Amino acid sequence: LRYSRERTVENFLENLSLSSKKFWSICSLRYFNPTGAHPSGLIGEDPKNDFNIFPMLNNVGTGENPNLNIYGNDWPTRDGTCIRDYIHVMDLSDAHILALEHLFRENPKGFLTLNIGKGKGVSLLELVRCFQKVNNIKIPYIFSKRRDGDVASLVADNSKAERILGWTPSRSLEEMCTDAWNWKCLNY
Repeated sequence: LRYSRERTVENFLENLSLSSKKFWSICSLRYFNPTGAHPSGLIGEDPKNDFNIFPMLNNVGTGENPNLNIYGNDWPTRDGTCIRDYIHVMDLSDAHILALEHLFRENPKGFLTLNIGKGKGVSLLELVRCFQKVNNIKIPYIFSKRRDGDVASLVADNSKAERILGWTPSRSLEEMCTDAWNWKCLNY
């Protein structure tokens, strides 16, 4: 984890967990690209900015934005676009519940970090194709130059979460795309 606000918070919590005055049991869940929405369509993502891919896809799908910007088509990946690990928000919710149950049941002392992702990479073009197919809509896109700080591929190793919590993600990319679009259609 590169130096960031998130890492600063983790450092603080880890130091707190090691405090000799009070024993703390702390678990930090590191999310890898949470996406989708509640299947009911009642809860979804409506950020103030368009930095997350699913709100961008939704806004292009409704015509709020004319096209999706894909930053780079010359990455050293299978189709030239970035590869990311998308995790359904409901799988993320399940991980939170299991982490809390683990802390209350086992009462481990110290600090625990767990990666919460599918453990499978999806390219941006693969995501766009899936979104179009399952929702039967067209997502026009254009290629733009790479963004500073982006990397070709970022995929979670969630084996520790599986081993400690018994957690494995169960929702598919198709469900993420369907649930995100359903939320947008019901709340547009």
